Amino acid sequence: MNAPTPSEEERAARRIALMSGTRFAGALIVVLGIAIAQGQVSASYWLGVALAVGGLLVFFVAPTKMVRRWKKQDRERGE
Repeated sequence: MNAPTPSEEERAARRIALMSGTRFAGALIVVLGIAIAQGQVSASYWLGVALAVGGLLVFFVAPTKMVRRWKKQDRERGE
């Protein structure tokens, strides 16, 4: 048997929660990177810079990529 497909509202709620979680994680990574770069946390300066830049990418780029993928999946399903 096929599993029941979630309604559009359930799918949208899941997607919004996933995007919000991704942005929150990106923001936490940026804060950690800045703390490391400023010497608040004991680690290499360059690790802090890399984490800050990576966190910014996660915060701004990942949700956009997720939306593109979801739109493509929706088009393929014919929705």
